[in-house]
Amino acid sequence: MEQPQHLREHYRHFQPVTTRWHDNDLYGHVNNVTYYSYFDTAVNSYLIEAGGLDIHRGEVVGFVVSSSCDYFESIAFPERIEVGLRVGKLGNSSVQYELAVFREGESQACAAGRFVHVFVDRQSNQPVTIPQLLRQAMESLLPA
Repeated sequence: MEQPQHLREHYRHFQPVTTRWHDNDLYGHVNNVTYYSYFDTAVNSYLIEAGGLDIHRGEVVGFVVSSSCDYFESIAFPERIEVGLRVGKLGNSSVQYELAVFREGESQACAAGRFVHVFVDRQSNQPVTIPQLLRQAMESLLPA
């Protein structure tokens, strides 16, 4: 089966991430679960900076309700990486992000994944409409 192409040019935003010493596992590469941390860092950094998300006092928070990752090539500390980010689906209260991990400057992804945020009221944990500023930030990540 042929590996799908996950190329840099298909992503709309890039978040630099520095691998850390403790990201490596006994096999000498970044452990698979750590990629999810990179994804979370890229998405939340973008939402805070571009969408005004207030993770400490905002009325709305995003809960991850689904996630997956496919691995194509190992990375290891001390490599510099960038997480590519785009939006695959944007609903009323949910969004599916599509992400890919690239070595700094490389065009082919080492890993690619997705996760779904459902935005909820912080107090009730009930789904709410994505606030306008956040929605605008997400819309800018939709494919052109």
